[in-house]
Amino acid sequence: MHKINLSDKLSRFTDHWSPRIVGELNGQQVKLAKLKGEFVWHAHADEDELFLVLEGRLVIQLRDGEIVLEPGELAIVSRGVEHRPVAEEEVHVLLFEPASTVNTGTLRNERTVERLDWI
Repeated sequence: MHKINLSDKLSRFTDHWSPRIVGELNGQQVKLAKLKGEFVWHAHADEDELFLVLEGRLVIQLRDGEIVLEPGELAIVSRGVEHRPVAEEEVHVLLFEPASTVNTGTLRNERTVERLDWI
């Protein structure tokens, strides 16, 4: 068992929309990501997705509204719910989701990351 320093891990990469794995438990992965700009509309058919904002402000757009997250706040997007994360300025997030989760859900495009790196 060891501790994980989130600030240290976040300092090791600069790219946006490319999550990194920092831990795994019970078939779930703990990921860190830096977000900036608009992502794509997508849904996850079989996985719920937890977003915890560590730094910045994240808007999760939904087809019927939006959720605004500030540092220390989290939201869980239920499987099947179409959503689009938007970050006007850089946002640091912790994601908690099943290891099978693909960042673009059922959509495949240039932003799809099939294999995540560990940091």
